[in-house]
This record gives sequence, structure tokens and C-alpha cells, in this order.
Amino acid sequence: MGPTFIKLGQLLSTRADFLPPAYIHALTRLQDNIAPFSFEEIDAIVTHELGVRISKAFSNFEIKPLAAASLGQVHRAWLRDGRAVVVKVQRPGIREIIAEDLDALEDIAQFLDKHTEWGKRYRFVETLEELDYRQEARNLLTLNVNLKNFHRIVVPIAIEDFTTSRVLTMEYISGQKVTSLSPLARMELMGAELAEELFRAYLQQILVDGFFHADPHPGNVFITDDHRVALLDLGMTGRIAPRLQENLLQLLLAVSEGRSDDAATVAIKIGEVTEQFEETSFRNRVAALVGAQQAATLEQMQVGRVVLEITQASAESGLRLPAELTMLGKTLLNLDLVGRTLDPQFDPNASIRRNGATMLQERLWKALSPGNLFGGMLELKDLLMRLPGRVNQILDVVARNDLKVKVDAIDEIVLIEGMQKVANRITVGLILAALIVGAALMMRIDSSFRLFGYPGLAILCFMGAGGGGLVLIINILMHDRSAKK
Repeated sequence: MGPTFIKLGQLLSTRADFLPPAYIHALTRLQDNIAPFSFEEIDAIVTHELGVRISKAFSNFEIKPLAAASLGQVHRAWLRDGRAVVVKVQRPGIREIIAEDLDALEDIAQFLDKHTEWGKRYRFVETLEELDYRQEARNLLTLNVNLKNFHRIVVPIAIEDFTTSRVLTMEYISGQKVTSLSPLARMELMGAELAEELFRAYLQQILVDGFFHADPHPGNVFITDDHRVALLDLGMTGRIAPRLQENLLQLLLAVSEGRSDDAATVAIKIGEVTEQFEETSFRNRVAALVGAQQAATLEQMQVGRVVLEITQASAESGLRLPAELTMLGKTLLNLDLVGRTLDPQFDPNASIRRNGATMLQERLWKALSPGNLFGGMLELKDLLMRLPGRVNQILDVVARNDLKVKVDAIDEIVLIEGMQKVANRITVGLILAALIVGAALMMRIDSSFRLFGYPGLAILCFMGAGGGGLVLIINILMHDRSAKK
């Protein structure tokens, strides 16, 4: 169906709140390897984007690509200063195709979000994203800075002078995919140490930095020739607000320690409760998920899958969780796979418990940064400057006996209207009862005016009481039903 739908399928693989696990697993395996486009087109695009011919910008540029995908392809090259790089080039005309398809998909997503309960629950518009290699270059730079203290983790550096929106040039990292390591090569690695540092690096990205590489599937994780872990392809990243980071730390600790009720409470706190929310059902499902995680063997433990299943359970129960939580679950799920590839005995739950205190400490230190301290001092200064004037105003109001406390506990207007309606109904009921009693008494008085063989005035009173009673019943039923809605 085209490159847009391939990328859409890959993006939908991050929406565990929307799709069942089997579909998530199938879409996660979705690959977009296709035939490469010609080197002549590569030459034209690079020349147009960089403003110089390939032969001027690079001392050598390999014609055969390292990889080709639906959006672009990658070539190995060497800069004039001798540095080995890889150059990612967008396919010709792909941006126009993507823009046209995304416009149509965004219109559909907006319609579903606005007019259907299904769309309001799953928020499809948030699934769409734009295509710009300069953003990926900024992502590489940010991740490099954030992971500078992790000496066994390496992220390629983007070459800014050779990067545009359609061409991305970054340093070449020699290595192989983590899943393609031979048993002999795997024995030479310190797999346990690498898996632990990789997991700790992701916990810092998620819980401290608030910016993380959201697609660490085995194809994007390399083992370098010097036995380090390289994180590639930062086209898909996630950002988490500071307040959400603290809640996520609580959620991960609750899941890893088997505290299902706490996990459900945190999920409810960070989510948006809808009218359809069924709290008891949601708590029962979370308890079952966390309990199954605790009963699993070491090989079966997957904290990422539990997070994804909690996200899906929340959507089905009427609780709308942030989209970042789904992306986090998919990231942890891929990370579980990479960690066990490096070390079959790797336990992600134990790693979370070991590093939870460290992550909390780093968050506290981050909160005590000079910028935050200066901001707090400025707010304190503003409070101290305004405090005398506000205290004087309060004392003046108290001295004039004008101090009033407004409690908006109930809407008195609505209450009075309700009492008036009750009084009116009681009055009508008394009138109808009086008509019935009066009609019954007049039935004993003989009269020349008769209806149906009975005294006419009494029959008219009975009919009036019956009609009035029917109107009152209909009014009560209609009013109570509309009020309930």
C-alpha cells in the first residue's frame, strides 16, 4: 500500500491500548526493506541538498547501499578528513507522497477522534508524525550528551555540516547486530554487564532525562568491534514530562515488586478517567497481570509486556492513559529481548529494583539544579515582597467585620428549583386526591345530569382526576429520565 502505510503499521505497533497483543507482535516484525533506488538519484539529491557534488564533499562514497527502506537508504562514505561515515538519503519524491497520505490519514483521524467514542478513547491523531532528518540529528546529539557517563554505550554523532532535512550524515560504527552474534562471539562478551548497563541507561533516559530512544529493537542495537553497545536510528523517540516521570518510576517499581494495587492506583492517577471507567474491573485485571508476572520463570519475565497489557486493560476499562506509556511499554519490551540476547539470565525486574533508588536520587539532584533553585528563589522573593500588603488587606477586612467565607458546596439555585418542583407535585397530588374524594361523595347524590348512567358531575371529576394523574405520571417519568441523562 505504499511507504506511508508501512510506517503507519510500525507506528501502530506502539499502540498497545488500541490493538491486541497478537497484532502488536506482528506489526513489530514489520520490515520495509525494498529495492534500492539508483545511485544517479542519490548523487542528484546529495548534490542539491549539500550544495556540492559528492566527489567534492566526500573522498569516497560507496555506490552499493548498506540498507534500503521505504523512506530512504544508507550508504557508507568517507569525509575529506578521513572519517568514516554513513549517509542516509530520502527517496526521491517520498516527502510529497508522505505529506499527501498523512493529510488524508490526519483528516480521518480527526474525524474519528471528534465524532466516535472509539476515536475519543484511542486518539488517533497522536499517532502521526513528521519526517525530517534534521530532527533525527538533534536527537543523536541530545542522546550523546545524556549518555556521556555510560562508557559501554555509544551513539553515532551526526555531522551537522553534511546534514539537511533529506540527507543525514553520521559517524560510521563498525559492528554487527546483536542478534547476529555467533555463539563464540557471544562468549567473549561480558553479556551480563552490557545488559545491566544498557537497561540502566534506558531507565535514566526514561525516568531522569525525559528523552529516550523509543525503538531499541535488535536491528537498531549493534555490538561494536570493541564490545560496546551502539544505539542506532533515532527516528523514533519519546519525551516524558517531569511529573509523569515520577509516576512512571512508581509504576515500574510497583510492577517489579508485585504490588498490583499500587500499580493500578498509579495508573489511575496518571490517566484520564472517562464516564465508562470500571475501576473494580481494571484493578482485577492489573492484579492478574502483575500476579502472572511474579509467577513467571526468569525466561518469561517481561516487564515491558506487563506495561503494554496494563495500557490495553486501561483502554478497555475506560481509563485513558498517556500515549507515552504505550511507547514506554514497547521500548521496554524490545529492551527485554536485547537484554536476554546479551545475557539469557538477565532479570529486568531485578534491574529496576536495583536501580530505582539511583534513579530517584538523580531526579532529586536534577530538581536541585541551579535553574530550578533560582526559579524557586525568585518565587520566594515575590512572595515576601507581596506578603506585607496582603496581610494588611486581610487585617483591614477583619477589622471592618467584612470577612466572608464562600463555600460553593451546592448550587442553591438548582436546589430551590428542585424544591419548587417537589412542592408543585405535592400540590397537584393533593388536588387530584381531593377531586377523587369529592367525586366519590357526589356519586351518592342523585342528579338529572348523568353520564354512563351515573351522576355526571361526579364522573367529570373522576375523569379530570384520572387525566391529571396520567399527565403527572408522564411528566415525572420524562423529567426523571432526562435528569438522569
